[in-house]
Amino acid sequence: MNTKRILGYLHELAANNNRDWFHEHKKEYDVCRKDFEEGVAQAVATIARFDASVAHITPKDACYRFNRDTRFSEDKSPYKNHFGAYICAHGKNSLRGGYYLHLQPGQCILGIGCYWLPTNILTACRNELMGNIEAWRACVENQKFVELFGRPNEGKWDEPGGKGFGLACLKTAPKGFPRDYEFVEYLRMKDYCGWHAVPDDFFEGTTWLEKAADIFKTAKPMMDFMNSVIDDYE
Repeated sequence: MNTKRILGYLHELAANNNRDWFHEHKKEYDVCRKDFEEGVAQAVATIARFDASVAHITPKDACYRFNRDTRFSEDKSPYKNHFGAYICAHGKNSLRGGYYLHLQPGQCILGIGCYWLPTNILTACRNELMGNIEAWRACVENQKFVELFGRPNEGKWDEPGGKGFGLACLKTAPKGFPRDYEFVEYLRMKDYCGWHAVPDDFFEGTTWLEKAADIFKTAKPMMDFMNSVIDDYE
């Protein structure tokens, strides 16, 4: 991907986030969007080497729309300031855990896992976790996973150069679960996704594909654990 061009466009858009400017620069958007989608297609092919479940995914299946839904937001900017794609076997709107690419000036990120799970599925995941806690710990407490994503609820999503595991958490154990459980930090998590920030030039050239695959591969056992529960509901 031509990261400099894509991020340069996004930088300009952030300073001119209105429909007139967007339409005046529509050709540049189209070029950048196409370049990003080609990068996503390459990422799918690379990830499919270790996760065959995503081999059929196309950029259309993975890439999010660029227009923002402003109905319930105080920010009425019509367009996003990033390009994002969620590579998941059941598509970008699935609850299933997958692989996320996020290109934004100063906040490029590789993400993994599942988020915004409905209460019933989240409860089922927590029960599975308690019932197989040692298998879960092997997925998320090994040295490489911790180095890439950290420990539960320690990082901040918008922290440059950061990492994190869990976007939000409860202050105490969820209802119906023991507060004195030894590994209660995993029960308090409201999602099971992680992120690893990368520099703006990370996606330049082609070497980024193997680097990203190595990061994603580290998270696959954790996602397999959760997807074994989520798949019963999808």
